[in-house]
Amino acid sequence: MDFYQNLKEKLARIIDERSIADERVAVLSARTLTAKEAIGEPDRNDFPLMRGKEFMMEADFQGAKGQAFTDTPGNYEGSVRDVLSLDPTDNFQRAIFVATLNAVMRHENLVTDTVHCRDKEPGLCAEKLVTYLKDRYGDSRIALIGYQPAMAVGLSRAFALRIVDLDEDNIGKERAGVIVDGPEATSEVIDWCDVILSTGSTAVNGTMGKFLNGKPVVFFGVTVAGIAALCGFERYCPYGH
Repeated sequence: MDFYQNLKEKLARIIDERSIADERVAVLSARTLTAKEAIGEPDRNDFPLMRGKEFMMEADFQGAKGQAFTDTPGNYEGSVRDVLSLDPTDNFQRAIFVATLNAVMRHENLVTDTVHCRDKEPGLCAEKLVTYLKDRYGDSRIALIGYQPAMAVGLSRAFALRIVDLDEDNIGKERAGVIVDGPEATSEVIDWCDVILSTGSTAVNGTMGKFLNGKPVVFFGVTVAGIAALCGFERYCPYGH
């Protein structure tokens, strides 16, 4: 919980310094997007968002959009001050907080790419990922935290790869030539790998801290936009909007 308290304090400083905590001007609404709204019509139909396994929460702060993946959808409306008072003890409240953080930081020009890529862009993102990791880390062993199908295909062809996922429909199954491990194997997989490639959704499901263990970690996606900027984490999201 200290991790989220630290983030709340950082957000509080931003809104105080910029005088946007006042409830009269800092009105925020968050709603769950449909799969088509969030990702459009990509070349593949097996993304978790399209299978109903994940949902996209979108916060709107004075016209600036911030998004976050969650497995616990719902709607919320309040001020930024209200969001700071939330106790981020479950995925729904963490999703509201993370989406709000992204929207506020986007509005204040402190971060970019807070809206998910669409249509052909997810496939293009996966294609570029191999080159990105090769350039940064060479021939490394990669731990993919959070099964992302298009990424897994490219990674399995170019690297030694292991995958950890929370979805019981994936655990124990072969995906992109790799048997997917469940969360109980996380420590073993981290010990095995050279580089951790983690979904930014770990910021919402409360597991992000497990991957901040000193090994190189690259977080991907829009969810982690604001957190990566505030904490100096490496983030891969070439087609975010």
